[in-house]
Amino acid sequence: MSDQSKPMTQKLHESTPASRQALRLLAAAAIGAGLLFLSGLTLTGTVMSLFIATPVLVLFSPVLIPAGILTLLASAGFLFSGGCCVAALMALSWMYNYLAGKHPMGADQVDYARMRIGDKARDMRERAREYGQYVQHKAHEATQTHGS
Repeated sequence: MSDQSKPMTQKLHESTPASRQALRLLAAAAIGAGLLFLSGLTLTGTVMSLFIATPVLVLFSPVLIPAGILTLLASAGFLFSGGCCVAALMALSWMYNYLAGKHPMGADQVDYARMRIGDKARDMRERAREYGQYVQHKAHEATQTHGS
């Protein structure tokens, strides 16, 4: 079978690894050169447009800077408001699931905190009762001592 009658893909498979690497290097160099050229065009266009736009930006800067600040503050306000709205909706959803008995994430911690607060409230109520009795006892002693 002659070399001319073989298909092109078979010729490539039979070629030496060095020639295959050379073809890959050539293709990579061509693609790299094209991308480098496009990068240079983009940089040139950017510099030229900046050169043209600079006097316009300087002329309108007394208007553009406050407008930019106002836009930034308004955007930040809307984002903060939206974030608060999402947080409130999530909290309401969590409370609904908790009250409906669906046991959302963190419900165990809330139950534990509620139990601890209840225990502390009972302790404080007991201490207040004991202190009230102590004050009554001291007041009763003071009136008896003072009255004699």
